[in-house]
Amino acid sequence: MTFTEWFIVFVIIQVIHFLGTWKLYVRAGRKAWEAAVPVYNAVVLMQIIRRPKWWVILLFFPIVNLLMFPIIWVETCRSFGFNQRKDTILAIVTLGLYIYYINYATEATYIENRSLQPRTALGEWVSSIAFAIIAATLVHTYFMQPYTIPTSSLEKTLLVGDYLFVSKFHYGARVPMTTVSAPMVHDTIPGLGLKSFMSDDKNKEGLLNKLTLPYMRLPGLQKIKRNDIVVFSWPADSLASMWGDTSGKHTYKPIDKRTNYVKRSVGIPGDSLEVRDGYVFINGQQTVLPDRAKPQWIHLVETGGEKFAPGAIQKYNIREGSVTKDGKYYLNLTDDEAAAIAKDPIVKSVKKQLQPKGHYNKAVFPHDPRYAWSSDNFGPIYIPKKGATVTLNAATIPFYEQIIRRYENNDLTIFGDDIYINGKKANTYTFKQDYYWMMGDNRQNSLDARNWGYVPFDHVVGKPVMIWLSWDAKAPNFMAKLQSIRWDRMFTTVGGSGKPVSYLWVVILLILGYTIFSFNKGRKKE
Repeated sequence: MTFTEWFIVFVIIQVIHFLGTWKLYVRAGRKAWEAAVPVYNAVVLMQIIRRPKWWVILLFFPIVNLLMFPIIWVETCRSFGFNQRKDTILAIVTLGLYIYYINYATEATYIENRSLQPRTALGEWVSSIAFAIIAATLVHTYFMQPYTIPTSSLEKTLLVGDYLFVSKFHYGARVPMTTVSAPMVHDTIPGLGLKSFMSDDKNKEGLLNKLTLPYMRLPGLQKIKRNDIVVFSWPADSLASMWGDTSGKHTYKPIDKRTNYVKRSVGIPGDSLEVRDGYVFINGQQTVLPDRAKPQWIHLVETGGEKFAPGAIQKYNIREGSVTKDGKYYLNLTDDEAAAIAKDPIVKSVKKQLQPKGHYNKAVFPHDPRYAWSSDNFGPIYIPKKGATVTLNAATIPFYEQIIRRYENNDLTIFGDDIYINGKKANTYTFKQDYYWMMGDNRQNSLDARNWGYVPFDHVVGKPVMIWLSWDAKAPNFMAKLQSIRWDRMFTTVGGSGKPVSYLWVVILLILGYTIFSFNKGRKKE
């Protein structure tokens, strides 16, 4: 939906609210017109139901408001004496329309000094859980989100089994676009395998998909810098679910419900990027990675049939299945590791396995035989910047077609060498947002921008800031995972230079201090 369409929906909601509550406002000693003024009517309603005025702010946070509306419907009913369990159920299942019955079909009087305490232990428990979910949803959506590393594309910097805190406020929190969705889950409800949001899987232009909000983002503290690690929504995602999807089913998903990926932003808006024999060059200069970045490539290590000693197997992280029948090893190594293993007495040669320049890999962007590129020799390619203008012709349209059509929502038609945008012939195009080039450090074992192309800024989720848990994700059971915890990685920062430093002791002290404080506070109350 556009902002205009959402404004019309907002007006309709205000009309529905006015028609359903104006008599109740009068019975509470207010004026009927106060039920008709947008925002002000919510402030007045908070006074009527004796709840804090700042609750009004929560009504304008997508997803959070879905949790707040039922609470306000129930509180409104109770303010006029309808506080039985059946009243609560009717208020929720009718989506608040039960208030129409109270407004027009009863002579309910306003209870000015009603008790705000839950009447039963169950009610108190439900109230506590509801506001805990609301608080957690706010934090999860706009400040900090837990995230796990499912693949080895950033191996050695981030490991499979790392659990991260991802900051939403560094680059600016993206306001949820999906208006009807379960809180604090991504595209699937855990344990149930059900979709967590309402959408039309087959028709992008369907009614449910039109209910999505336009893209909005809160102001950020910083811009994405070159070689930052970034979490983003996978632009090419059409999987039915994020985790373990082997069904082969494909579906339409809104941007904020697409699978989250984590990669390194090796190229930023305005850069010219090229990959030469596996190394990234920006604007003609080989990029200098942070010292924690450990790019790796597949190497063929030949020993003449001899086997590595057990100590060497551990030292070089030689995994089972990496050796061929003739004694050749295919190992994923950094340059430093390759140089070290070459010094082993049994090693005859070490060769980096690269696809040569001029080799065409159809899986590589822009998927056009005119550009004989591979993941090891790629480009040069321009990374679009907001406000920049490029020439459009038969040679350049493969790079920008999906930007124009999918990411910036234009009607693009190509007739031979002629290009039409929104019905008009076009020789140039000006970009509406910034784009980034996201790659994994595990250069030949990473599904990244070399496969699907640019990542728009509206797909950016946030910045990983800390590892709060790390264990072996492949451990066979929970007890084995507990035994595999990497204590040296617990509560270490993702950014920075040098060897990561664990702040686990700080966290333990904070938890211990809070526990002692709570215990003493409880004793004083007693």
